[in-house]
Amino acid sequence: MAKETKRQRQMSEIVKRHFSEYLQLNGSNIYGSEALVTVTNVKISPDFNLAKVYLSIYNTENKQEVILMMEDQQYEIQQGFYQRVRKHVRRVPELNFYMDDTLDEMYRLRSLFNKLEDDNQMGRNEE
Repeated sequence: MAKETKRQRQMSEIVKRHFSEYLQLNGSNIYGSEALVTVTNVKISPDFNLAKVYLSIYNTENKQEVILMMEDQQYEIQQGFYQRVRKHVRRVPELNFYMDDTLDEMYRLRSLFNKLEDDNQMGRNEE
């Protein structure tokens, strides 16, 4: 995988900022008012035609359902996003959504380490 160029990083930040604002304004219309969705990362393809948008989803049990709702409304989301960024970029990339479960994994590992600590399984000598 080639290293991301400066222009790709700039474009990623533009997409991240504007798509985050778009979700703040329109998210409840897309996936309901219960779920909280944040944009954690954006990766832009070298030709600037595709943006992989990584999302953290909170306050709901079925996180994949939120992604599916967004994919079902892909055209409307893409059009709304286009209206928001068209003055900032020459070419608006197609958005693809992916779940970022890094934070969930961190909480799972913390819980596991806490359990090991409580069970005295961490290999530390007690004094």
